[in-house]
Amino acid sequence: VQLQAFGGGLVQAGGSLRLSCVASGRAFNSYALGWFRQPPGKEREFVASISWSGGRTFYADSVKGRFTISRDNAKNTVYLQMNSLKPEDTAVYSCAVDAQGIGSYYAIEYEYWGQGTLVTVSS
Repeated sequence: VQLQAFGGGLVQAGGSLRLSCVASGRAFNSYALGWFRQPPGKEREFVASISWSGGRTFYADSVKGRFTISRDNAKNTVYLQMNSLKPEDTAVYSCAVDAQGIGSYYAIEYEYWGQGTLVTVSS
């Protein structure tokens, strides 16, 4: 599975961005997907995940109510809609495949990773 994320950029606090991640390879609708981020100088952290059907979603407490994960299996794409952005959301955002589960909180359970896209939120 190959993943490519895009949609990052520079935005002011309070603004919105939508990230996209396009997958190729194995059947897209057979696995869960997640978004992780790595802020400057910090460790990677879970952001959100979605089950293979899209029926179950999970969020980190820090983004709950502001971010929405969704997927379009016909387009092999997973999205992360980010609203009410804060400077602390600044990070490199990456998408990943959880082929065995429903969208784990733990990065170690993801088998495939895409390159990251940088999101910078100015105050």
